[in-house]
Amino acid sequence: MAITASMVAELRAKTDAPMMECKRALTEAEGDMVKAEELLRVKLGTKAGKAAGRVTAEGVVASAIAGNTGALIEVNCETDFVTKNDSFLALANAAASLVAEHNPADVAALGALPYSQDGFGPSLEDVRTGLIGKIGENMSFRRFKRYSNGGQLASYLHGTRIGVVVEFEGDEVAAKDTAMHIAAMKPVALTSADVPAELIEKERSVATAKAAESGKPADIAAKMIEGSVQKYLKEVSLFNQTFVKNDKLTVEQMLKAAGTTVKGFTLYVVGEGIEKKVDDFAAEVAAQVAAAKGA
Repeated sequence: MAITASMVAELRAKTDAPMMECKRALTEAEGDMVKAEELLRVKLGTKAGKAAGRVTAEGVVASAIAGNTGALIEVNCETDFVTKNDSFLALANAAASLVAEHNPADVAALGALPYSQDGFGPSLEDVRTGLIGKIGENMSFRRFKRYSNGGQLASYLHGTRIGVVVEFEGDEVAAKDTAMHIAAMKPVALTSADVPAELIEKERSVATAKAAESGKPADIAAKMIEGSVQKYLKEVSLFNQTFVKNDKLTVEQMLKAAGTTVKGFTLYVVGEGIEKKVDDFAAEVAAQVAAAKGA
């Protein structure tokens, strides 16, 4: 059977596979579209396996809020290019909704939830591996936070790279402003008392080293260290920060004026803390040229 250009185009539209791969699959399947699609799925599956070990330091943050239940999730991929792919974005938004609806215990439980997209399924994990094959890039669900304590919820997404959910009581506008402030100023806790001990110790060790370099007497050095730590605590605790929309007020003062209480927040920044693999592009090209010569 003759394989026409329109048949190849149809299969490509269904699978997003390279044109030549589509033609090969149709030839092997003797023009049977269903069989050709199956052959490609198998082939794409092996591609997914190869991609699964690669570092995913790019990605998006997505949120889903329904009444007093909500979720924030970070879904990672390898390159910024894929963060604009409609299928990848649909996967991220679906994952956020599934977290909010089903309260999975962890990423593995999230992956086991029922979901179908782009011809893949019946679980979210099946869709993820299917899209790895289709798009040719590794992708992973990194972390999520779910809220269902009965408090009001507000979210703010800065593009797709920074996401915030705020749990509050009171005025929604004030809560949304707070979420936007958190995205901009990146506090690590609500109050100074909530700042993790390891972060305080890290700051104290830096301040101690600086004080030692100054050559000041011990009592003055001790005051310098304590002053630095207190300054740090104010800078990283939400309520003590100067409100981004009005530098005459702290966030705490702004909330009080609006009759609003913030109980907690989650801030996700894409790729935070992930070691990015830095490729030596020249070495990679040289290796490919050498391999081609040897072939």
